[in-house]
Amino acid sequence: MKNILVAQSGGPTSAINATVAGIVEMAKISGNINKIYGAKNGIQGVIEESFIELNEILKDTSDVDLLYKTPAAALGSCRLKLNDIDKCENQYEQIIKVLRKYSIAYFIYIGGNDSMDTVEKLSRYCRVKNIDDINIIGAPKTIDNDLVETDHCPGFGSAAKYIATTFSELERDCSVYNTQSVTIVEVMGRNAGWLTASSALSRLNGGIGPNLIYLCENDFDINKFTNDVKEKLKDNNSVIVAISEGIKNSNGQYISDEVQSGVKDVFGHNYIAGAGRVLEEIVRNEIGCKVRSIELNLMQRCAGHIGSKTDLDESKALGMKEFQCANEGNSGVMVGIKRISSNPYKIEFVTTDIKNVANLEKKVPLSWINSNGNDVKKEMIDYLKPLIQGEVSINYKNGIPEYMNLY
Repeated sequence: MKNILVAQSGGPTSAINATVAGIVEMAKISGNINKIYGAKNGIQGVIEESFIELNEILKDTSDVDLLYKTPAAALGSCRLKLNDIDKCENQYEQIIKVLRKYSIAYFIYIGGNDSMDTVEKLSRYCRVKNIDDINIIGAPKTIDNDLVETDHCPGFGSAAKYIATTFSELERDCSVYNTQSVTIVEVMGRNAGWLTASSALSRLNGGIGPNLIYLCENDFDINKFTNDVKEKLKDNNSVIVAISEGIKNSNGQYISDEVQSGVKDVFGHNYIAGAGRVLEEIVRNEIGCKVRSIELNLMQRCAGHIGSKTDLDESKALGMKEFQCANEGNSGVMVGIKRISSNPYKIEFVTTDIKNVANLEKKVPLSWINSNGNDVKKEMIDYLKPLIQGEVSINYKNGIPEYMNLY
């Protein structure tokens, strides 16, 4: 009998626990797994031997189902970057030592770009050292939807549904007054504008949605932005603008740099937020109408109460496929989603070498952005619409959602 280890990393989502639920469910019915371990706080928990036994906590199908519906990272997360193999081999020796100590044959790491970097480094170390008793698999997760080799990422659909709903409700709120106003909504997205683009889905039921949409794939021109807003105000008392937090000018400088310190995280990424506040001041000074900026921030990541059933079902099925992939002897791969058709919506799961994924980004095709750079085209809507379909039946207790705690 073999043991399996699951860990989560990076930003939490509404669907990342559904992947764990799928792994646990498949491992239990496989008949060849003894213990299902979960590492607290990602690869950091592996190094520190901070494990919990998931098969002791998730005893029956009702427990697994509750985990499936629970948002955020129930196992905890981390931002630990593994050192280069040639600079710190001891770190990798420690990880392998821990995995063997607990007789772990399969290690599945769920996360985004930086997590796939961890999978690539660790699987490469195993290959170089001829370690063949441990299979290491990457499972995609990110609301940014910027992983390559997968049509979309688990977690993105639910975040997109939240964004679309929020903009639909904002439009109702902002349109009740007859005085001119501008509302600037800053949406997550460092270098890829997928989530900001999903604001356009708020138009599906006849709403106006955002009047202007600016993604980080295009250079952002402040003067053009100001003129765009002025033009929209000629025909609308209320103008709603969706912007990616990572919008940059033609020199590659983040618009938010005017209110940020330039501090970077352990993976070398700038801390970015505040572009909305910069543009709020510009509108206030240049146009003079009522203006407010809204930074959705963390709320868009883990809104489990409005999750996409398509997203959660795919995430769970992907977890089951991840286990199957590891159980069949695969290592150093990621399981992705291949879209067969959009209408009717059909997908299949595919595997790809992790080296084709790590440290690469999938951005919005420029051909899906309008010629003025301030909205998205029908191709984007056709891509997004299937991902937000269906609602999850949430367990309520004392009037609020009931969620699973693993530790």
